[in-house]
Amino acid sequence: MKRKLEEERAQLKQQLQAISEKGAHAVPGNFVAEFPSYGDKEDENAAEVAQYTDNLSLEHTLERMLTDAEAALLRIADGTYGTCRYCGTAIDERRLSVRPSSSSCVACKQKLKATGAGK
Repeated sequence: MKRKLEEERAQLKQQLQAISEKGAHAVPGNFVAEFPSYGDKEDENAAEVAQYTDNLSLEHTLERMLTDAEAALLRIADGTYGTCRYCGTAIDERRLSVRPSSSSCVACKQKLKATGAGK
C-alpha cells in the first residue's frame, strides 16, 4: 500500500503541476490554478475563462486527493494505517485496495454521509 500511495502522490503532484503552480506560501496543498492565455479575441477570452474554471475545480479535487494520500502515508509511518479514525476498528482490506487513502471504515463513512459531514 505504501508504494501504491507514493505512486498516487507522485501522479497527483504531476497533474497539479500541469494546471497550476505552487503558491507563494509554504503551505501544504497551496496550489494556484493558472489562468490560460489563448489570445485577445472574444471567443478566446471565453475559452480562457471556461478552462480556468475547469482547472480551478480540478485543482481543488487533486489537492484534496493529495492531502489524503499524504495523510495515509503519515498513518503508515506512525502505525495507525488501516484503522478507522472514528471508531478504531480495522478498515476492510477491500476498501483499502480500492481507496488506499481511506481513513474510515465503510460504516462510519456512511454515517458521515448521512449527516452531511462526510463530503
